[in-house]
Amino acid sequence: MKSNDERKTILDYDTVTLDEAQNAVIIIDQTLLPGRTELIALRTAQEIWDAIYLLKVRGAPAIGVTAALGIYVLSREIDTDDFRIFYGKFREYKEFLDSARPTAVNLSWALKRMERAALQAGREEKRPVAEVKEILRREAIRIREEDIEVCRKIGEYGLTLVKPGDGILTHCNAGQLATVKYGTATAPIYLGQEKGYGFKVFADETRPLLQGARLTAFELQSAGVDVTLICDNMSASVMAKGLVQAVFVGCDRVAANGDAANKIGTSVVAAVAKHYGVPVYICAPTSTIDMATPTGREIHIEERPAHEVTEMWYKERMAPEGVKVYNPAFDVTDHELISGIVTEYGVARAPYTESLRLIMNQKGKIRNEAECEPV
Repeated sequence: MKSNDERKTILDYDTVTLDEAQNAVIIIDQTLLPGRTELIALRTAQEIWDAIYLLKVRGAPAIGVTAALGIYVLSREIDTDDFRIFYGKFREYKEFLDSARPTAVNLSWALKRMERAALQAGREEKRPVAEVKEILRREAIRIREEDIEVCRKIGEYGLTLVKPGDGILTHCNAGQLATVKYGTATAPIYLGQEKGYGFKVFADETRPLLQGARLTAFELQSAGVDVTLICDNMSASVMAKGLVQAVFVGCDRVAANGDAANKIGTSVVAAVAKHYGVPVYICAPTSTIDMATPTGREIHIEERPAHEVTEMWYKERMAPEGVKVYNPAFDVTDHELISGIVTEYGVARAPYTESLRLIMNQKGKIRNEAECEPV
């Protein structure tokens, strides 16, 4: 008989959570998957920064939740009753963590939201530092809980765009491992699985970090989804055969005009899909939409170390010593290749400058109404 741990699948573990007894953020070390499932505790600013930068935790929503929980954990270690001193150290932590991943807007979004909560409580309302820390705890937990609800709503809207038995292609990992639960691009797949839709999913391996092979194929198979792993350069082949009726991908940042930055190779998939008449849907929480960035040209694209391409996944080095390597982590998919942007408030359609603005206005109105409700 299998033990309880042996009966667990990867979906039974929390991607990121708070352990207040240890004063730590607990994450799955995703660099070890699928071979080993290991939970690690992050207690210091350097540990949190390293986990984000080294992709031990990854996916824009999961990074945002980790940052929110992480800066709360760090705030508990600031030993002062003077809010000015507290905020000075808090600000240092915020700026340091924010430097870990420049492309994913959720990182700065979550940290700014935590900073606003601290400033409102400590500077505007003159609350004691102990109360400010408690408010930060509640805000961090709220960000985590909101992520679950947001992903479920994205799944519900996404499910309206496909029908039972469809073939779906996804790129990289925008699954549960990239969020707290459900994922973004995989949320329609998981909800469809619950309803018996019988989707047939194709997962690109996604070079150079193989997150489609190591993570997406792993978690979808664990959930009992009919998933087939393909190499990145096979997307045209499966589309040409009529095996794919929709492409669902996540993203790390959406510009105001609908251009979307996602894992490198997404723009290639979108261009191929356009040729074969397959709709491409970007699954994006509104926390990923950056209305201050006009187009994709202004999105900073981070580059990764050369060894991820030349030797990281091989027993022996697979490229000549000294060869030049260009290794961007992301590319930008032009809005003209995107059929719709699926958010928790509905599906935005072209022209995105208008539809995204309406969705963000709706979000602001709902948030303001919620803040005005009597407690």
